[in-house]
Amino acid sequence: MEFGIFVQGYVPAARAAVDPEAEHHALIEETEYVIQADRSGFKYAWASEHHFLEEYSHLSANDVFLGYLAHATERIHLGSGIFNPLAPVNHPVKVAEKVAMLDHLSGGRFEFGSGRGAGSHEILGFLPGVTDMNHTKELWEETIAEFPKMWLQDEYQGFQGKHWQLPPRKILPKPYGPSHPAMWYAAGSPSSYAMAARKGLGVLGFSVQKVADMEWVVDSYKSAVKDAEPVGDFVNDNVMVTSTAICAETHEKAVQIAVGGGLNYLQSLLFRYHDTFPRPDGIPAWPELLPDYTEELIELLIAEELMICGDPDEVLAQCRRWEAAGADQLSFGLPIGISREDTLTSIQLIGEHVIPRIDTDPVHRTTRFRQAGGA
Repeated sequence: MEFGIFVQGYVPAARAAVDPEAEHHALIEETEYVIQADRSGFKYAWASEHHFLEEYSHLSANDVFLGYLAHATERIHLGSGIFNPLAPVNHPVKVAEKVAMLDHLSGGRFEFGSGRGAGSHEILGFLPGVTDMNHTKELWEETIAEFPKMWLQDEYQGFQGKHWQLPPRKILPKPYGPSHPAMWYAAGSPSSYAMAARKGLGVLGFSVQKVADMEWVVDSYKSAVKDAEPVGDFVNDNVMVTSTAICAETHEKAVQIAVGGGLNYLQSLLFRYHDTFPRPDGIPAWPELLPDYTEELIELLIAEELMICGDPDEVLAQCRRWEAAGADQLSFGLPIGISREDTLTSIQLIGEHVIPRIDTDPVHRTTRFRQAGGA
């Protein structure tokens, strides 16, 4: 199992109330987290693309963010989590150009994650008059298979679809190196896993909450990917899942950090905006918040495998459960309201004590797939 981190430009109101430059500091700190993850042996860093989601995510121009990190890092793969390819949001040709450019700037380290957006508040800002979020599926389905053609055809044959059109044109630049970047789909619901597998796409599993949920979704993905008809040059047989992670020198300190991290507020914001995600029982409607997390609740979340938290040995054991459940990549949502120092410590401790005992392959999984596709 490989490891990544996930950043999103989280700027809670409590931080903004005491820091007039909270937004700036949050964005710059998250570049530091990715740079430290690169040094600590993490293989992937994913950056969100969200629009209009106040507090929850101020990272809208993630192509710019990732361009900076392409120069500031050396080994870590940089992924769009996501680029939104719906024509009313980002013209597909512009998305293809950005992917190829970032592939060059990173020396072939770019990962192309796509999806349909966070929920109605975000997407309907670009689709006035649309009342059914399922409409975005039609736009995404129309577009996703065109990207490999734009990258691999000397002159792209052009496209005449329902939602966008383009005459034959040379799409430049072409990706760097063999084939094209690995393609992923952000799965907002469990049914999306098998769909992505059939298209040969890796899954960014943002909707999986706990290890027990993971096992059956992985089974559905791995069964379907065997018969994949890839839209790209190769099958990216890959399931990434995300989990909150806090690692400290002792269990007690990790729990204290979690209690002070405002996890209840982040979780409340998640379901405020991601209204297409399955909604667990007990999640209140915004603006009502989940209650503050206590030490007892943190311990319960750890026991129920709903978060990774503890000293390095405990975190290692918790990560092994995800590995046993079939995750190909475990990506940590680290900047969750805890301090910069505690976040960097988590990254360093995981890099020193956890990753070397699980991920012993120096080559990225997607690099092997890409090399095979370009052979």
